[in-house]
Amino acid sequence: MTAARQLHPVPAVALVGAVLGIGSYLVAVTRAGVTARVAGQRLGLAAITVAPLRRARRLLGQQVTTTERPDSATWVLAPAAYAGLAALALSVVPLGPGTAVADVDTGIVVFGAAEVLAVVAFYLHGWSPNSPLALAAGYRHVAAALSYALLSMFVLIAAALPAQSLGIGAIVDSQAGLWNVLRQPLGLPLLLVVALGVTASGPLDLLDGTDLAGGGGAEDSGVQRLAWEGARAVMLVAFAAGAAAVFLGGWHGPLLPGWAWMALKTAAVAGLLVVVQVQGARVSAERFVAVSWTVLLPLAFLDLLAAGVVAL
Repeated sequence: MTAARQLHPVPAVALVGAVLGIGSYLVAVTRAGVTARVAGQRLGLAAITVAPLRRARRLLGQQVTTTERPDSATWVLAPAAYAGLAALALSVVPLGPGTAVADVDTGIVVFGAAEVLAVVAFYLHGWSPNSPLALAAGYRHVAAALSYALLSMFVLIAAALPAQSLGIGAIVDSQAGLWNVLRQPLGLPLLLVVALGVTASGPLDLLDGTDLAGGGGAEDSGVQRLAWEGARAVMLVAFAAGAAAVFLGGWHGPLLPGWAWMALKTAAVAGLLVVVQVQGARVSAERFVAVSWTVLLPLAFLDLLAAGVVAL
């Protein structure tokens, strides 16, 4: 097993910040390109590259509107907490062989905890404006969150069984000969469903539903909207990195250095999530919960059972 080299605090914070910052920008560029393609627009690479920067500048210059008696503190806290949880999740994911920000023995538990706690940030985001539609959206997301949180629990435990360890570095090492996506073909698709829920993306964007006139984001404007969109992007990056490490072999691959393989696999997962985010039709919370409990959760349990039998 490769020994993980823990980074000093300052370089660790800088590395996590750099990965999330660059990754979220690339996610925004990819989203701009996919959106333009879906809309039938022919934009050059230069236009797509600068589109996120132009949007950020426009939101920074936009006047911030507010509602009557909002909870201003939690309005700021929600995106900050959400981005902080993304940083926590990424910190336990080894970004290369022998290099980890905090490759603790219970890394997969920490990663799963960050997913669950993200629900609190979504609720705070809906609570903050003191708006009935935003609050209803927050409650709705919390109600659906239990379904994808249980999916995550089964899938992540199953992925840890071949390594006989809860450390993500050990899980990556156990895939040197065979990736988990081949050993456990149900795991990665189910984890991507969890990713859509944790990032409120595409079919599982239950927070910003048009049936609630925009829901949780209806009252956002200016810097507030930019902060929340940025926090959602960094969570997507963190989740893509976790999926790449747990199911796609992390840094394992021929010819290229380990960190390059990790970056390419993370980009592939993030790109797939962005495509689904843009093109996927939103489903109702009721339908998702029903499908989750009757179809997805049994599949996740079957995945865990099969992994346990093989591990024995």
